[in-house]
Amino acid sequence: MLTLLVDTLVEVTGGALLDGPGDTVVNGIAIDSRDVGPGAAFVAFAGENTDGHRHLGDALSRGARALLVIRDDEEVRGAFSASARPESALVLVEDALAAVEALASWHRDRLRIPVIGVTGSTGKTTTKDFVRSVLATRMRVVATTGNRNNELGVPLTIMDAGMDTDVLVVEMAMRGTGQIAHLCRIARPTAGLVTNVGVSHMEVLGSQEAIASAKGELVMAIPSDGRVFLNGDDAFSEAMARDAVAPVTRYGLGENADITATDIESTSTGARSFTLVTPEGCAAVTLPVPGRHNVYNALAAAAVGRDLGLPLEDIVRGLEGATFSKWRMETFVSASGVTIINDAYNANPTSMKAAVAALGDVPTAGRRIAVLGDMAELGSLTELAHFELGELVASSSVDVLVAVGALGVRIGDGAKAAGMAAEDIRPCIDAIEASEVLDDLVEAGDTVLVKASRVLGLETVVEGMMNPRVQSYS
Repeated sequence: MLTLLVDTLVEVTGGALLDGPGDTVVNGIAIDSRDVGPGAAFVAFAGENTDGHRHLGDALSRGARALLVIRDDEEVRGAFSASARPESALVLVEDALAAVEALASWHRDRLRIPVIGVTGSTGKTTTKDFVRSVLATRMRVVATTGNRNNELGVPLTIMDAGMDTDVLVVEMAMRGTGQIAHLCRIARPTAGLVTNVGVSHMEVLGSQEAIASAKGELVMAIPSDGRVFLNGDDAFSEAMARDAVAPVTRYGLGENADITATDIESTSTGARSFTLVTPEGCAAVTLPVPGRHNVYNALAAAAVGRDLGLPLEDIVRGLEGATFSKWRMETFVSASGVTIINDAYNANPTSMKAAVAALGDVPTAGRRIAVLGDMAELGSLTELAHFELGELVASSSVDVLVAVGALGVRIGDGAKAAGMAAEDIRPCIDAIEASEVLDDLVEAGDTVLVKASRVLGLETVVEGMMNPRVQSYS
């Protein structure tokens, strides 16, 4: 983790030491006082909903040795004086985010390890999880956790790595041009992996070509002695490969793939099995998660593991033993006997299609119910994308569609237009109404997929199925 003297911290951030000694050693960094560990530096961010300056005393009581603040006033000085210990330091910085980024960049300079950057329109979190699991069979890995894949999360992830870390895996998200390039200037990845180019963020970037260009910023950031990993079946990969100065490894199911899969089958549990084919040999793999799209994610991780010298048997062990981030194809059975596939973290047309297909792979004693909601940031494609998703649902193995949200209505319209019976389409205004509908709808043996963009909050639907209301009768 990040370790430095307060004097160095002041120099790196361009701040000013307001109080306390400069020779105090800081270990780690936190932006939430509840996450402060002994010896950490606490950075007080001031946002619309919360102000870290109100939690300075709490941070000190939890063991913070340094407080980074963006204002010097009576409240700040009072909190410091009331809770400070002799080794405590108070540092004023002009900008909290800039300070965190500067510290991450300074720390990155001291890491002499491979840094793997991962981005893409869909699948980047699951791919990152596969990569982490594969590499962890032989290496000490630090990887992005939760949603820490943005301009704040990436620096925090970098500072989690320490001198005992063998490899750092950094997930990179973006909403506009230049953002991944900015993250790369801080993380300085030695290898870059792009899962695919979809239509998410169309509202911001305007075209799929612009999205490809933004994702390609990772490719162009990889130095000539690094490595780029591209989905050989994605239409935009060849253009990215031409822009790369580093050698390119392609993975996928097409003829030009360096790492590929054959004999892909669905197992009795709905997971996918296949033969992993590499230049060094072949091996049988059974993934712990359903969905044909996860074969691609696994191949990407196998390509990274191979590049870092892992033997085939360890790559297989890592793929088969992978665990995944919250709300990404989490599959479990409720106490009432309902199988729930929780993929409620985010959604776009590509990931929706993959999730609906994965629902069809899962064996079920009852009905297949798809709870699908709004897909955000699609711009001019919004109406069409939701309608076409409904058409896809109608032609799939889905028995009942619960369409949630203002745009969910269009999913229902598309399903009805494609021949799905009206009584099998349940439109709902929001997640609350969807939970009420599901309380009456689901039965033991049913399998329920829950997926929408994060803004819709469909995780509450999952919680409702796990903890159904107890009805009272008078």
